[in-house]
Amino acid sequence: MSLKKMEKEELELLSYTDLTEMILLENKKAMNTPTIFRTICDLLELSDSEYTNKIGDFYTSLTTDKRFLLLDSAEWDLKDRHVIDVVVADDDEDEEEIEVEEEEEIEPTEDSFEEEIDVVNDEDELDDGDDDLDDLVVLSEEELEES
Repeated sequence: MSLKKMEKEELELLSYTDLTEMILLENKKAMNTPTIFRTICDLLELSDSEYTNKIGDFYTSLTTDKRFLLLDSAEWDLKDRHVIDVVVADDDEDEEEIEVEEEEEIEPTEDSFEEEIDVVNDEDELDDGDDDLDDLVVLSEEELEES
């Protein structure tokens, strides 16, 4: 049955998402959120202030309803009308494409620290002891500028 032929009382018994499904089926094309909701408001004889107050909730209900799909064109359509391609990457192929680069040894420069810094690798276990903090020194801004 056509939405335009339905009584207002019948339409009021339907949810906004059910009305949306019927509108999309009748129009046979995707539509944007404001156009769909304007059509619903016209059918239910809702005021402009009700349109403004309820359109956010309407959009949320469309995003959570699995019958609808938001297209790249920012239009809603029925999910049944679209085929979704799922591409699964094969882990073996990814591993073959990855090239392992050897680390280059970096020559120290004049600007480098005089002390050698220990670098913790992912494989190394971190020591929870607080003895690492014993060597820390707080420098003033003047001391930093001098070095």
